[in-house]
Amino acid sequence: MKDNFSTQSDKYAKYRPVYPSDLFDYLNSIVQNKQNAWDCGTGNGQVACELAKTFDNVFATDISQSQIDNALQADNIFYSVQPAEKTTFDSELFDLIVVAQAIHWFDFDKFYAEVRRTAKNNALLCVTGYGRLEISEKIDNVIADFYDNVIGKYWDKERKYIDENYKTIPFPFDEIQVPDFVNTQHWTLEHLIGYLNTWSAVKHFIRQNGFNPVDKLQSEIEKLWSSEQTKQIHFPLLLRAGRTGR
Repeated sequence: MKDNFSTQSDKYAKYRPVYPSDLFDYLNSIVQNKQNAWDCGTGNGQVACELAKTFDNVFATDISQSQIDNALQADNIFYSVQPAEKTTFDSELFDLIVVAQAIHWFDFDKFYAEVRRTAKNNALLCVTGYGRLEISEKIDNVIADFYDNVIGKYWDKERKYIDENYKTIPFPFDEIQVPDFVNTQHWTLEHLIGYLNTWSAVKHFIRQNGFNPVDKLQSEIEKLWSSEQTKQIHFPLLLRAGRTGR
């Protein structure tokens, strides 16, 4: 798994969108036993923190020590630096396994083998994430041009799975129908720019070219932002879920 997020992990924790409470209400409604959950690829721990409200224990893993150093804390969250594909967890431990905005980086076959090993009988695997943000037609067009034509060639190949709404990832489990969710945030322009600066392709661009392409993008968005302090930012929620069986 690539580690694109150890650098500036404090900004990742500050600027990345949180997930809607409706998502966690839904998971709580379909997971009966709430003893142990695994938040795999936890990043800043935001999903782990939500799961900790209803699960006895939440085990949260990431390959980045820097991410975990900046993660949200709770008494029943147990963080560790481990790859998704090979962990030290006991077999048949988890009632719920969640991967948020991370599965596209994994070796699917090896991770799914680890899911089957560590999941209890008929546990739930939930794969979620968020697609490209939507603000207004004009701002969306400016960001789309930046995404495709300025930093397009700097995206890792795995990004295609997000662009394809996770519909093309292999998912060899007993999949269930899930509701549609929209992740809505209220962001200032400063927060939006902070978020855009966390994009892995932006980091790759800066390393190769020695300057930040978001600076020019910011000036273009400022012209369209108007006098509003905050704007609604919509992220289509990507979601697939299935029972692991045995």
